[in-house]
Amino acid sequence: MGQETATHHASATTDRTNHRRVRIGTRGSPLARWQTETFLQAVQAHLRQAGPHFGFAPDDFTIEVIAVMGDQIQDRRLAEIGGKGMFAKEIHEALLDRRIDCAVHSLKDLETSFPDSIVLAGTMAREDARDALIVRPGIDAGTADFRSLLPKGAQIGTASLRRQAQLLHARPDLAVSLLRGNVRTRLDRVQAGGIDATLLALAGVKRLGFADEVSLVLDPEHMLPAAGQGIVGITARADDPDLLSLLASIEDRAARVVSTAERSLLAALDGSCRTPIGAYAQLDADDQVQLTGLAARGDGTFLLRRSLTGAARDAARLGATLGAELRRDSPADIFLD
Repeated sequence: MGQETATHHASATTDRTNHRRVRIGTRGSPLARWQTETFLQAVQAHLRQAGPHFGFAPDDFTIEVIAVMGDQIQDRRLAEIGGKGMFAKEIHEALLDRRIDCAVHSLKDLETSFPDSIVLAGTMAREDARDALIVRPGIDAGTADFRSLLPKGAQIGTASLRRQAQLLHARPDLAVSLLRGNVRTRLDRVQAGGIDATLLALAGVKRLGFADEVSLVLDPEHMLPAAGQGIVGITARADDPDLLSLLASIEDRAARVVSTAERSLLAALDGSCRTPIGAYAQLDADDQVQLTGLAARGDGTFLLRRSLTGAARDAARLGATLGAELRRDSPADIFLD
C-alpha cells in the first residue's frame, strides 16, 4: 500500500495535500515575466473550471526566473553569440535537469529544433503579429507608409536582420545600426533622440502597455513579421504526459496551425540568424491557411517574397513546400553562416 501511495503521489495526483509542484521557467525580462504571469493565470483559471480532472490544483504552479545568455550580452547580434538558442539554452538545460517542468517563450525566439525529449507543448492565442515603428519626437508620423515617413538618411536602430533587409530594400538610403535591449530600453533610446526610429514587435509593446508610443503599425505587405511573432509558446519534457495533457487542453488551435506553417517554412529554409527570413500565416473561416514567406540579403539588395494557400491540416507541408521554393529561387550565399 505504501509503495502504491508513493507512486501515485509522484505522478500529479488529485490528493489535496500532496499535489505535485509544477515549476514554470522563464527569462527575466519584463515582457517574459508578463507573458509567464499571463500564462499562469490562464492555467489557474482553466483548472478552477475543470476541477480535479487533470490532477493539478491552481496553487501547484510556481515561476522560476532563469538567466539566459541572450539577455546578458547586449552589444552584439545574436548570430555572433550563438543565435536564437541563446534565449532558450539555459532554460532547456533546466528542463532536462528537471529543475523546471515547463517554460514560457516568445515563439519567435525559439529555434525550429529542440534538444531531444523537449517538445513544443502548447501555443497561446496570437496577439497582433505586425511590427511597429517608433520615431523620435520631431518626425511627423501622419502617414500610413514608413517609406515616406522616414526622412532621407534616417538612422534606424534594430538588431533584426529581417527588419533591416526589408527597410533597406524599400529605402536604400537609410542607415541601420545595432540596437538591442528590452522594449522600454529601446523606446527610451528613440525618445531621447539618439536614433531616428526603431522597430518592435507590436505584440510586446501592447502587452507591456506602451501602445500609445507607437508611431505607425506596419502592414505585413510592407514588413513581413518573423515566424511565430506574437505567439507565446510553452515547452515541456516529452515524458511528462500529465502536464502535456493539461497544456494541450488550453492551447489555441489557430496559433498552433499558423505557427506550424511558419516554423516549417523556417526549418525548410534552414536559415541561420544571419539570414533575413520572414513568415506569416493566417487561418480563415474555411480552415484554409494563407502563408507568405520571405528570404532576403541583409543589405536589402535581394528580397524574394512568395505566398501559398492550403488546408489547415496540411500546415506543416505547406510551410515546407514554400520554404523549399524560396530556397530554390534564392542565391545560395544568403544561407551561409
